[in-house]
Amino acid sequence: MANKLIVSLSPHVHSGDSVKKNMYWVVVALVPALLCSFISFGVGAIITTAISVGACVFFEWFINKFMLKNPKCTICDGSAILTGILLAFNMPSNIQPWIIVIGALFAIGVVKMTFGGLGCNLFNPALAGRAFLLISFPVDMTTWPNPGQGFGAYLDAETGATPLSLMKAAFKSGDPKMLEQLPSVQDMLLGNTGGCLGEVCAAALILGLIILLVKKVITWHIPVSIILTVAVFSGLLNLANPQAYANPLAELLSGGLLLGAVFMATDYVTSPMSKKGQLVYGVAIGVLTVIIRTYGAYPEGMSFAILIMNAFTPLINNKFKPKRFGEVPAKK
Repeated sequence: MANKLIVSLSPHVHSGDSVKKNMYWVVVALVPALLCSFISFGVGAIITTAISVGACVFFEWFINKFMLKNPKCTICDGSAILTGILLAFNMPSNIQPWIIVIGALFAIGVVKMTFGGLGCNLFNPALAGRAFLLISFPVDMTTWPNPGQGFGAYLDAETGATPLSLMKAAFKSGDPKMLEQLPSVQDMLLGNTGGCLGEVCAAALILGLIILLVKKVITWHIPVSIILTVAVFSGLLNLANPQAYANPLAELLSGGLLLGAVFMATDYVTSPMSKKGQLVYGVAIGVLTVIIRTYGAYPEGMSFAILIMNAFTPLINNKFKPKRFGEVPAKK
């Protein structure tokens, strides 16, 4: 009697979805951006990604087997691999290997497994790992290699400013010449700019978004609401003072906005379940991103905006509950 079978009336429809299938589809959608990072940053991108994925998979296996004594192997569901890729995508290509391992340990051991593993974590593990490393090792996490230095460039790669750092300098100084140094739209689309591994090629991230939408792994509500909100608010700032604020297109194509909107804000575990809740969640992330980018200490605000809204997800879910079948509305 321990295992009970619950039988219900037909029809029975199975969508064919599973956690494992969806995780690997997200990995597939990340492949274009991954290949672009290899082309832009060479061996450094390969080493950073390999160490990050390997460390995340190892720590999940080790904690499950020797600390939680869980006989079920969870490393095959794809979540640890996905966390490793996304963590690598949030780092520069010339980061020291031991820093990557610390980030993986924090992401998997502290943020994910401490709360019970996949489906129980409050915050996105990859983003939390990035935030932890950014606070702990700010210099290493904000030293950006220039792309196109040859496949062998790694720890000794030449570094330079990113589009977001130029925007921040323009706002602080009020010098319009800083914005004139921004890369062209074509360069930002094709990955000819400095930055984290996964954020430099906007075209590859847009292709990943199309793959996820076509395969119905995610819906449009979160990424579109974030993108539109950032476009509107950054556009208003640009209209108010075009010498201090970049145009909306530059804001959308630079930094981790597309990476966060498509691949991390849409995380099943840490995002709202209802469509209305997802729209509120996306708009709030967009507003916070613009505020942090403009007035915060760091040029990028996407990671912190998503983490803040991760904490509000339970409240959003509670506010926007779907109506139960047969439920009678309460009288006012």
